[in-house]
Amino acid sequence: MVETTRRQAIEDAASSLFHEHGYSGTSVRDIARAVDIQGASLYAHVTSKEAVLQAIVDRAATRFEVAADAAEAAAANERPGDPVHAMAALVRAHVHVVADDVGDAGVFVHEWRSLGPEARDAILARRDAYEARFRHLIEEGIAVGAFGLVDPALAATVILTALNGIPTWYDPDGRLTADRIADHLVGLVGRMLACETL
Repeated sequence: MVETTRRQAIEDAASSLFHEHGYSGTSVRDIARAVDIQGASLYAHVTSKEAVLQAIVDRAATRFEVAADAAEAAAANERPGDPVHAMAALVRAHVHVVADDVGDAGVFVHEWRSLGPEARDAILARRDAYEARFRHLIEEGIAVGAFGLVDPALAATVILTALNGIPTWYDPDGRLTADRIADHLVGLVGRMLACETL
């Protein structure tokens, strides 16, 4: 239990540092200092700096996936076959995962490419599967006339690019709450998918 707590503290400290300074801009000594242990002692709890990054990225990916699963299930239960409602639920879920842990979300979005090839490929597959949720939902919306004739892959990329930008500017003490940010983004995504012209 103590080891789990120490490992969690190390990952949390590393997440904040990676988010603020980047993976390459953070040393093992920086992480050790943040949890008040000697640099060499860090290796009693983790195998490498990359292993810490992999753990952070993995837990963030899992949070996004779990939240999306729950959002899709709730939307299907509330309004079966309504792609507009399902898209709103996915956008809101994504915003709340970011707001709940900006550090982890930021590391997942920006630092996953620092992983070794095998771990990077595994995360890329998960990211692709997550993007496919949005793309398939857009395709379904177009098929039933709920969305305009947009390119589903491009639209999904634009939506996720906007959502994944949140960790760079979100402030929990800022002017807008996570709920209000989600409201605005749902509106923006809805207008984009409806193909309203400017």
